[in-house]
Amino acid sequence: MIVQGKVVDLKVERHAAPLRHGVTDSIRNAIALGHFKPGERLPERVLCETTGVSRTLVREALRQLESEGLIDVVPHRGPVVATLSGKEAKDIYRVRAELEGLASELFAAEASDEARQHLLDAFETLKSSSQSSNSLERLKAKNEFYASLISGSGNAALGTSLHFLNSRIMLLRARSLQAPGRIEESIKELGDLVDALIARDASKARKLAVAHVGRAASVALGEGD
Repeated sequence: MIVQGKVVDLKVERHAAPLRHGVTDSIRNAIALGHFKPGERLPERVLCETTGVSRTLVREALRQLESEGLIDVVPHRGPVVATLSGKEAKDIYRVRAELEGLASELFAAEASDEARQHLLDAFETLKSSSQSSNSLERLKAKNEFYASLISGSGNAALGTSLHFLNSRIMLLRARSLQAPGRIEESIKELGDLVDALIARDASKARKLAVAHVGRAASVALGEGD
């Protein structure tokens, strides 16, 4: 499939996780990477062709993404990528900062040695991927890093809340990913956060996590331009 002059491969690996989850992840990632823009239609036929799966699976994926707030179903237009107002985006980032701050505080205080090692491994993968030109690889590495952080915090309710917020933030993530120098800045910020987490400095970890989300919000909302 060609989107805005670029070849976009949304084919789903059938041997991976359950196929429906794979289809959902594929479409979600395409939105996060800016292949589908806010307000853009998502015709089922096109999605079937690009993912290589049945219309039933595509519809199930779209329903899941609608429940996450990534897609709106508009009368006479069908599914479209959702849009966020400036106010909505600021509100989401504000809540995300508080929740990620809490997750970092809990991780620093309570994470097991195994969880700490998993976070370190995920961060090394994230650093390596930051040198790659493959934006999907970078996105997956960052998602895995945050999954490690949330898992290590030991609070399932916190993880559920952050998952929903991050799905909405994906509508803005393409701008942040493409901002000049932002990848390097983000790695430095997260490196400082990891140091605090491993040192079990809960107070510092919380402050660094909040600051990192604040900087990401500024870039995504164009406030740092």
